[in-house]
Amino acid sequence: MTRPTTPAISPFFIVSNVDQTIAFYRDKLGFETRFQQPDRNPFFAIIGRDGAQIFIKSDKDTAPLPNSKRNPSMRWDAFVCAPDPDALAVEFADRFSEPRVADGKAAFSVPLKDTHDGLRGFEICDPDGYVLFFGRPR
Repeated sequence: MTRPTTPAISPFFIVSNVDQTIAFYRDKLGFETRFQQPDRNPFFAIIGRDGAQIFIKSDKDTAPLPNSKRNPSMRWDAFVCAPDPDALAVEFADRFSEPRVADGKAAFSVPLKDTHDGLRGFEICDPDGYVLFFGRPR
């Protein structure tokens, strides 16, 4: 009998503004909009790039709460598997036309490097403070 597969997992981020989040991931990280609620002021969307996918939702009564706000030592909100993090870092650096994004956050919150826990990659912080690590085991 063939074992059922689970080819992907998608984190769900509560964001302050769905349109702003879509624009950041599209323009800076090359993601596409896979679904967007079809009204004028969307509160739900699915964005993705290759096998990576994020569900985003906004709610006027719920503020974004990245892991680092709950516990500064637990920085990452998502690990994105990147077989060639060096090439991806170059692509992303080219997408950031200025060293800082409009909201003042650094493009790369942690630059490309080998980590102390056996990974190679880099971190990017989105406009709501969610931290994504793009990398792979060394």
